[in-house]
Amino acid sequence: MGASTLLLTGNIDTVAAMSCNPAIGGQAKGHIVREIDALGGEMAINADVTGIQFRLLNESKGLAVQAPRVQSDKKAYQYRMKHTLELQENLQLFQATVTGLNFKDGRVTGVRTNLDIEFAGTTVVVTTGTFLRALMHIGKNKNEGGRMGDFTAKTLSASFEEVGIELERLKTGTPPRLLGRSLDFTKMKEQRGDEHPTRFAFHETRQDSALFHVEQSGEERLGWEPGTNQVSCWMTYTTPETAEIVNQNLTKSPMYSGEIQSTGPRYCPSIEDKFVRFADKPRHLLFLEPEGRSTNEYYINGLSTSLPFDVQMAMVRSIPGLERAELLRPAYAVEYDFAPPTQLFPSLESKKAENLFFAGQINGTSGYEEAAAQGLVAGVNAVNKARGNEPMIIGRHEAYIGVLIDDLVTKGTKEPYRMFTSRAEHRLLFNHGSAENRLLHHAATHGLIKTERLERMQAKVAQTTNWIEWIESKRPGGEQGTYGDHFRRMSQGKGAPPAMPEDYLKLPTETRQEIEYRVTYRGYLEREQRQVEKLKDIEKVKIPVGLDYSKIKGLRNESATKLAETAPFSLGQASRISGVNPSDISILLIYIESHRRAASKSD
Repeated sequence: MGASTLLLTGNIDTVAAMSCNPAIGGQAKGHIVREIDALGGEMAINADVTGIQFRLLNESKGLAVQAPRVQSDKKAYQYRMKHTLELQENLQLFQATVTGLNFKDGRVTGVRTNLDIEFAGTTVVVTTGTFLRALMHIGKNKNEGGRMGDFTAKTLSASFEEVGIELERLKTGTPPRLLGRSLDFTKMKEQRGDEHPTRFAFHETRQDSALFHVEQSGEERLGWEPGTNQVSCWMTYTTPETAEIVNQNLTKSPMYSGEIQSTGPRYCPSIEDKFVRFADKPRHLLFLEPEGRSTNEYYINGLSTSLPFDVQMAMVRSIPGLERAELLRPAYAVEYDFAPPTQLFPSLESKKAENLFFAGQINGTSGYEEAAAQGLVAGVNAVNKARGNEPMIIGRHEAYIGVLIDDLVTKGTKEPYRMFTSRAEHRLLFNHGSAENRLLHHAATHGLIKTERLERMQAKVAQTTNWIEWIESKRPGGEQGTYGDHFRRMSQGKGAPPAMPEDYLKLPTETRQEIEYRVTYRGYLEREQRQVEKLKDIEKVKIPVGLDYSKIKGLRNESATKLAETAPFSLGQASRISGVNPSDISILLIYIESHRRAASKSD
C-alpha cells in the first residue's frame, strides 16, 4: 500500500517461527490462507515454496469440503519470510522489545522500547502472540517466556490497562520434539504426500518470476518448486500403558493441580484432557511430522502436554515405534495475557484508544492462519486510518476471514478461538478455489496487489463467468440437456463428463475446477446467495457511533447493556450478539430510522 512502516520484534531471528506444529492449512484454515493470498498476503507463497509434504484433505469428497494442507520446512519457512521482510520497500525491520505505548488525548502516538529508544507512529498494530506476561509450565517447573528459548513481554500489559483495555489469561501447549534416528518407523503407518500437490497461492494469476525472482540487489530468496522431493509423515497410537501413565500422574499436571487457571484450546486438547474427557476411547491417533529437510527433529502431533519431564519420557516410550525415543525438547504449556476482542471495532481498531489495532493471539485466537488473517486486516486498516480512508470490512458472506473477525468482535471468546467450517453459515460459497473471485473488489479498492496481477485476476473472473454462461446454455451435439446438466448428473454418479471444447481444456486446472464447482453446485449456491441478499439490508444499516442505548424506549436493560459493551458497527452485527433478540433489533431499527428521518428534515 506504500505506507512507511516499522516492524519491531524482540528477536529478528525468530520472525515467522512456527512455535507449534510445522504445518499450514487444513479445514477452514487452508481456505483462510488462500483468502490471504487473494488479498496480497505472503503466507501462501511462503508455504508453497518451503513445503515438504502436500495433502488435499477430503480429496475423496466434493470440492465444497476439500481443503489444502502443507507440511513446511520450519526453518526454511522462517528464513524466507524474514528475507522477504528485509527486501520489502517502505518497511524497516528493527530488533527491540516494546515495553510500553505512548498516548495523548486518547490516541496512541508511538511506542517505548527496552533500548530506551522511542518510535512515533500515526497508527500502531499490536501482535504479541503468546509473549504477553508469558509463563511456561513443565510440571511444577515455571519459566518466563512465550516460547521455549525466547523472551517474555513483562511491562506492555500495563500500557493497555492504563487506557482501560481489559486483559485476561489463556493457555496453550505444545508436544515434545523427538530425534528421528531414535524412532522405529517400521512400527508406524506411513503417510505420503499427494502426487499432484494442491498449492495455496494462486499461481495462475502470477508470472512464474513472482515466486523465485532475483531482487534488484541480486539476492535470491530461499525456496523450491512446490511439491518436489516430498517427505513422509508417520502415524502411531497411544496404548493402554500410555493412558495409565497419564492418569497416575494427573496431579502433577499444572492443568489439574490448579497451577494453571487459564482456559486452554478445547479443539486441540492436551493428552491429559484426551484421557480424562474421552476415557472411553481405547487409543488416540498421533502423527510424527518432520520439522524440515535439514534436521532430524520430529514433532508429535496430538501429544501436547505439560506433565513433568520424567513422566513425558515414560509416556512417549509407551507408544509403538517410540520405545527408544530421545527427546530433543520437552513439551510445555504457556499462559499469556489476551485482550477480549469485543473491545475492538470490526476494523480491529481498539474502542478504548484511537489508532491502536490488535491482531493475532492477543485477540484470543489460536493458529498461524487466524493470526495472519488478522494481521493483514489490521495492517490494511492501520494504513487506511492514517490516510483518513474507510476501513476494509470483510463480510461474513464473503470469506472465512470475515466470519473470524465478526465472531471475535461480536461474540468474543473465553477460550483460544479456532476457525472451523461449521462457524460459517455461508460456507458453500467459500470453496478454497474461489477466494480471488470473492475478494477481488477488496484487493482492488485498497490497493493490495500490483496492477499486473489485478488485471489477471479480473480476466480470470470474466473468463469464469463467460464459461459458466456457455456451459449452462449450450448442449452437446445431439444430446438432451446442457453441458451443465451433464456435469450435475456426473456428480451424482450418472453418466460421463461431456466432451469440452479445446479452448476450455487449455484453461489452467484451477480455473476449470472453479467453473465446474459453480456449475455442479449451482442450485445450492443460488440458494445461499438468495439468503445473503436477504440479510444484506440489515447489514447495510449502520449504527451511529456513541449511541446511548439506555435512552431507547422499549429496549430491554440486558440488551442495552450488551449493545453498549460491544458497540456494534451495524444492525447485522447487533443481531449476532448473544442475548440480543429479534424484538430488540426491531426496536433498534425503528429508533435509528426515526432519528435518520428527523435529521434529514432538519437539514
